Amino acid sequence: MLGENEMHHIPGRRIGAVIFDWAGTTVDYGSFAPVNAFISAFSDFGVVPTVEETRAPMGLHKRAHIEQMLQGKRLQSLWEERHGRNPGAEDIDRIYSRFEPALFRVLPAYTDPLPGVLETLGRIREMKIKTGSTTGYTRAMMDVVFPAARDKGYSPGCVICPDETGGIGRPWPYMLWRNLEKLKVLSIAEVLKAGDTAADMEEGKNAGCLCAGVIRGSNMLGLSQEELAQKSEAEKSALFETAKQRFIKAGADYVIEDISALPALIDSIQTGKTIDA
Repeated sequence: MLGENEMHHIPGRRIGAVIFDWAGTTVDYGSFAPVNAFISAFSDFGVVPTVEETRAPMGLHKRAHIEQMLQGKRLQSLWEERHGRNPGAEDIDRIYSRFEPALFRVLPAYTDPLPGVLETLGRIREMKIKTGSTTGYTRAMMDVVFPAARDKGYSPGCVICPDETGGIGRPWPYMLWRNLEKLKVLSIAEVLKAGDTAADMEEGKNAGCLCAGVIRGSNMLGLSQEELAQKSEAEKSALFETAKQRFIKAGADYVIEDISALPALIDSIQTGKTIDA
């Protein structure tokens, strides 16, 4: 399943590194750890966001995520009704202070690699392609996630967090560029960014690399494995198409249904051949 922009790419483009996202792309099917923590943090202040409101800014630095949620008209109205004023910077800090402990309580349970991730990582390394990663999680959060995922077999060659780029995360490109420095990749033109959110695609486009949206397990789809399994084939097809179009709107060059299709996509980019992913 390819994005609509692939006709603009140069046949035979070399891929020297794949930069992955974490929650919703390689671990935490459906990206539920941050969703649950955000809803819990907001609820502590008497304002309950919907799942859709919670998922919309996913992929950003978590404080920026809260700020963007509070810019939504419904949540702004609920906050004003509950607290008698519009939310400000201090309120963002207060919500974040509740979000962090809520997330740390659940993070250990959301570190399993998604189906196909370990095999995909192995295949990419066999192709002599480097692997790195960016995330909306802070380093303290990744100090929980990374060791647990590594113990289960998933360990990209580099992890860069927003607090390592001056607190500036997605959609800014700095985390992705820092991966190039750590991995010793010569050009951003050799990079493919793989992620599950609009922010991932925006990060990649702002950095100047190719981007691939991954549907299954994604925040964009927003379903658990069990919820997806209960859908009919027609329902799945409609949901996948909606997610695909949202990825393309965010700047994705390619959209694949499953992360296991990534090696074939890379091969098609490097050889200039068309595939049905």
